[in-house]
Amino acid sequence: MDTSGLPLVVDDSPEWGSKRLDLDAYLARIGYRGPRDTSLEALRGLHRCHRDSVCFENVDIALGRKVSIDIDSVQRKIVQAGRGGYCYETNLLFAAALDRFGFPVTRLLVRIREGSSKRRFRSHTALLVRADDTVWLADPGYGYAALIEPLALQPGAESTVAGWSWRLAAEDSHWLLQYRRPEDWFDIYAFRTEPQYAVDFEAAHWVSSTRPGSPFVGQLVVQRATDEERYRLKNNELMTEYRSGEQRLRLLAPDEAVDVVRTTFGLPLTAEETRLLRDFLAARR
Repeated sequence: MDTSGLPLVVDDSPEWGSKRLDLDAYLARIGYRGPRDTSLEALRGLHRCHRDSVCFENVDIALGRKVSIDIDSVQRKIVQAGRGGYCYETNLLFAAALDRFGFPVTRLLVRIREGSSKRRFRSHTALLVRADDTVWLADPGYGYAALIEPLALQPGAESTVAGWSWRLAAEDSHWLLQYRRPEDWFDIYAFRTEPQYAVDFEAAHWVSSTRPGSPFVGQLVVQRATDEERYRLKNNELMTEYRSGEQRLRLLAPDEAVDVVRTTFGLPLTAEETRLLRDFLAARR
């Protein structure tokens, strides 16, 4: 699968609202102090800082609140309020920052696999970015298995960072992103390189955030990764995964789960959100 001809260009379309991003505030939020250019060094630094600083979470959706993915709403929530977001929020925010840096970026919608070959609708967002004459897959917003650094869009490309490994494979005109488990490679998602537009994301976001049966509707999902562990909270169940492949599951009381949201995942919750989230979790025990 040849990537040399991919038409990645600097996307300054007003539909993304990138010019409205407070870039200085965003960079302060993620702790980025590297070069402000279109080098691979800058891309890697931005990607790692975003992954480390912005948690994957659907607290608002779980509490029945309307979630908007326009850039003004997203930066109020993530940049100004210090919250996280789910993929449409966090990766589109990252894309806006890349636009401001001048990187050529293509926004994609991809099909989640999570170890299954079942064909699902395109419910996750990832990015293609050109830097140093190479196209890279960027995705700091996947959650527990998010890339730490971008991965070159080349068949069989592998990357190991901090002891965690990912690779790209090909299947039936799709790319597959996989990560390494002790027993074998594990499919994360499948994608094509077709650009998507704001209206496509609005439709996918509406389905993901409102449709009964969506993995983000009616349950709490919070995820983050460090260089040492990966954390996944689903309602009252906390899964911790280690580089060795070992996994530990803890069942939490509602108060414990809310405390984990604030501490392990670092989400600032108001007193009202704390109460509402505790009640939400208590109803699902």
